[in-house]
Amino acid sequence: MRISWGYKIALLYCSFVALMVVMVVKSMHQKIDLVSKDYYAEELAFQKQIDAGKNQATLSAAASVHADAQNVMIEFPPEFKNENIKGNVHFYAPANADFDKGFPIVTNSNTVSIPRNLLQQARYTMKLNWEASGRKYYQETDLNLAR
Repeated sequence: MRISWGYKIALLYCSFVALMVVMVVKSMHQKIDLVSKDYYAEELAFQKQIDAGKNQATLSAAASVHADAQNVMIEFPPEFKNENIKGNVHFYAPANADFDKGFPIVTNSNTVSIPRNLLQQARYTMKLNWEASGRKYYQETDLNLAR
């Protein structure tokens, strides 16, 4: 039995429409996380973050981050030895917004320890904001805890 060209075109069109419907239904069930819930408010304050990043670039070294089996250690540059450091650290997980965590920093020493069991095994971008001697500093560091 031979199928005429009109039926072939109709079959091709119907299969294309069915494929589009399947793709739309699947895309509606896809989870999409924004970078932040209050993205626009953070965008307005972005110049302060740029200035804090410039302050961090003038330091002798960047804050170093080390992770072992129990803790994530943040060591500040030598300029902050015996200084009062306050600020916060935000662990941003691009894969899942539920993994994001934030911790306050208040210390007189040069190091901060964060228990690793409070974080998920994921790849994070660690956003470190701190203030010492009246100046604000900002640094971003990639941290892979998935290993």
